[in-house]
Amino acid sequence: MGLYPDQVFDQMRYLETHRLVLRRMTMRDAQDMYEYSRDPQVARHVLWDAHRSLGETRSYIRSALRRYRAGQAASLVIELKAERKVIGTIGFMWYQQDNSSAEVGYSLSRAYWNRGIMTEALGAVVDFAFRQLRINRLEAQHEVDNPASGQVMRNVGMVKEGTLRQRLFNKGRYVDVDLYAILREDFLKRETKTQGGASKGSLPFDSRN
Repeated sequence: MGLYPDQVFDQMRYLETHRLVLRRMTMRDAQDMYEYSRDPQVARHVLWDAHRSLGETRSYIRSALRRYRAGQAASLVIELKAERKVIGTIGFMWYQQDNSSAEVGYSLSRAYWNRGIMTEALGAVVDFAFRQLRINRLEAQHEVDNPASGQVMRNVGMVKEGTLRQRLFNKGRYVDVDLYAILREDFLKRETKTQGGASKGSLPFDSRN
């Protein structure tokens, strides 16, 4: 049996990689978050609509803060160290204690696409999920017409398990999604293969995309 949900979400407060800090959001992040959240291209494949005002972004942050306090699932911000700027979010959508499984979701500012940033962020969450939380299964999904997201999932060792037809109703239409997952045994095998060549503190994933 896995951890209680509130234990999982409480432990996931701060992660750090070579270029990034993943941390809980604060009201000070509102302007940075609004800059990318208002972009229809960023919102196109996620389940929230592009933000129409800074106030809407602040309302989203207040909702996340309430979820933190209640021990519920809420995303972390992705902060780029070099610029000390928030450029996206990532976090668990849900966690099931009985099945020791969770789903991860993410979004990223369009100005930072194709730089390996999301692979780096997702790789950190995968590493944390299996090393620290010791869950058994981590899954993610993306709309089939957003193949770049599937590439990010493959980069961190996730395996496509199938296509779920009209799984979601998003932006006024039913959309097909591809479901990916990585198991604890997959993570450990991948870790063993890279252990010999990886430097101390590196993560077992490909950060090129």
